[in-house]
Amino acid sequence: MALGTGSEALARLGGERVDHRFKGLPPDAEGLTVQELAAQRRNLFTGGFTTPVLALSAERLEHNLKVMETYAARHGLAFAPHGKTSMAPQLFRRQIEHGAWGITLAVPHQVRVAYAYGFRRLFLANELVDAAALRWVAARLDADPDFRLICYVDSVRAVRLMDAALTGVSRPLEVVVELAAGEGARTGARTEAACAEVADAVAATGTLRLAGVAGYEGEVPRADPERVRAWLRRLVALAAGFDADGRFAGREEIVVSAGGSAWFDAVADVFAGIPELSRPVLKVLRSGAYVSHDDGHYREVTPFNRIPGEGALQPAFRLWTQVVSRPSAEQAFANAGKRDAAYDLHLPAVQVVRRDGVERPADGIEVGALSDQHTWLRTAPEADLEVGDWIGLGLSHPCTSFDKWQLIPVAEADGTVVDYIRTFF
Repeated sequence: MALGTGSEALARLGGERVDHRFKGLPPDAEGLTVQELAAQRRNLFTGGFTTPVLALSAERLEHNLKVMETYAARHGLAFAPHGKTSMAPQLFRRQIEHGAWGITLAVPHQVRVAYAYGFRRLFLANELVDAAALRWVAARLDADPDFRLICYVDSVRAVRLMDAALTGVSRPLEVVVELAAGEGARTGARTEAACAEVADAVAATGTLRLAGVAGYEGEVPRADPERVRAWLRRLVALAAGFDADGRFAGREEIVVSAGGSAWFDAVADVFAGIPELSRPVLKVLRSGAYVSHDDGHYREVTPFNRIPGEGALQPAFRLWTQVVSRPSAEQAFANAGKRDAAYDLHLPAVQVVRRDGVERPADGIEVGALSDQHTWLRTAPEADLEVGDWIGLGLSHPCTSFDKWQLIPVAEADGTVVDYIRTFF
């Protein structure tokens, strides 16, 4: 996937000046460019970084990219990892370099970020009815023949709004009809009949073109392997039914898309059984949390727990914070809080303690709560913890970890910082 002028935009990220906007970075680095700071290869623990500071493991990040590249290729899936996880064009580039077909996004702003950095094959896993955003899309479709955007649609009303905003576009916007994961689930047309009505409405426009069907199996109520597979089979049957009705006439391929980070094994299994249709099927998998994985929710639900022979992901994030108060033998406080750490699914987990350059397991220490800027620590009698110690926290839920940091150091196992990842939330 060519990046074009986006390569220049990515390169310009290295020219951004380090200053007060970027928490955790060394104060004495102010005025340096990101590229100049990276070239210094400072150590995360001795190079002037201040706490709290979030770091990505260079080795584990590369490991995760390779694991999902291999998995998608093995199962014949076009991988479009969800970019809303990181909103980091540098990581988008590495995902493309590791075989990704394109990048998935959730809202118009995210599409604009990806486009600005040269990514031209984008999947919007959401409905787009904002007239201003649609006019922006129309202008890009008119001006850029390399731009391909595929977008959800789940109602006749949405089709009408999209059609009105796209009037005059030189080539139609590709849409996939979203099948809901069940009653009470998130978005999507609730029945196959409703999906057909939406497809009919799309066919009646000149501004939209039906590309296929899609949905999100992670919203299946009371999800378990059988319920998820049953819904995926409905999605496949919907595509086959649309094809039998001639709805994809004139298309080069039929898009069938699903896949979050908890059930991609089920997606691969069911998509492997897609029957032969009138056109080749592009099987788009959209899992995104894999890039950093985590030490909580996704560690528990990753499909690799069920299919260990296919690989394993590694948690790549660690949040370093410092003990600033030890008011009693049972309690301590560190200087990271809700502004720094994900807490929507699980509280952080204390993994290690560093003192005087020595790192050891955090025995007898756990997180009890988070304030805006403090971590409340419970300490058992055996806990060896003092004011000034650095503690390393494992985090749960990558999507609410990346969004709290604008510039994230990428550190090797010995602490050498080799790169910085810029996010755009």
